[in-house]
Amino acid sequence: MTESDPYPPDSNPNSSENFRSGFVAIIGAPNVGKSTLLNALLGEKVAITTPKPQTTRRQIRGILTGDNFQIVFVDTPGIHESKHLLNKVIVESALNALKDVDIVLFVVDVTSRKRGQEFAILDILKEVGAPVILVLNKVDRIPKTELLPIIDSFKELFPFEAIIPISAKYMSGIDRVLDEILSLLPRGPQYYDRSTTSDQRLEDMVAELIREKIFLLAEQEVPYSTAVEVEDIEEVPEKNLLRIRAVIYVERPSQKGIIIGKGGKFIKKVGKLTREELERALNKKVFLDLWVKVLKDWSKDERALKRLGLSS
Repeated sequence: MTESDPYPPDSNPNSSENFRSGFVAIIGAPNVGKSTLLNALLGEKVAITTPKPQTTRRQIRGILTGDNFQIVFVDTPGIHESKHLLNKVIVESALNALKDVDIVLFVVDVTSRKRGQEFAILDILKEVGAPVILVLNKVDRIPKTELLPIIDSFKELFPFEAIIPISAKYMSGIDRVLDEILSLLPRGPQYYDRSTTSDQRLEDMVAELIREKIFLLAEQEVPYSTAVEVEDIEEVPEKNLLRIRAVIYVERPSQKGIIIGKGGKFIKKVGKLTREELERALNKKVFLDLWVKVLKDWSKDERALKRLGLSS
């Protein structure tokens, strides 16, 4: 996949003449495995993943840099129809990711029996102009005999640059996706330092991890009624410690009780799982102070969405 550096020591591999780079949007319906694919492509976790649809609410960039290339992946929320304000906002975020991208990865869940959403997305992609790679995910869940008819059905609808079956969960087919991207990548500059794998702020990373744990632990509609805001991060260098204060917002008092849990059990579990993952990722001790507050109907309030960074 990565190519050996063909440039002599005095040359500049980051020049537009010698270096290839570009932006690759990862697009698809909800819960098709876009974030799992991003993490697999990068070889590390930069996007939260849960079994619940519509986990991703905002664009997340992941950066993969090789000897003479840099790929900036843009993970996006699932595209779907909805009258709910929050869902409209997150879909708009996904569509905005298609502007000025060099390549599109269109991810489809092969186990889905509802193709309407995918076909509607294809209509959008016809207007984009960038080359599109169809990534058929979760092939580990179906018999091989079912795969060919799915490939044929999509092949008839759109001139894909390539159609690649994968299992993002089990890292199958990931190398082929990267090879195809590299074959299409235009010449361009290095946008990020080689050591950078995501442009997320620490505050955003913490908020997303907290929200991931809520999605994994809570049931029914409660996770969708939560938003997280990191109010303060204080670094204590002499103790190799981060002190973090964050607020979990819910829409109704009854949801506040669920998130806190009996005797504070639920929020303690969320805090413990988040803290442990942060300590592994940052190699620092973390003190995480979590609060739960009611922000009535925040998902239907444009001002609240802007305040929480979910709308511009």
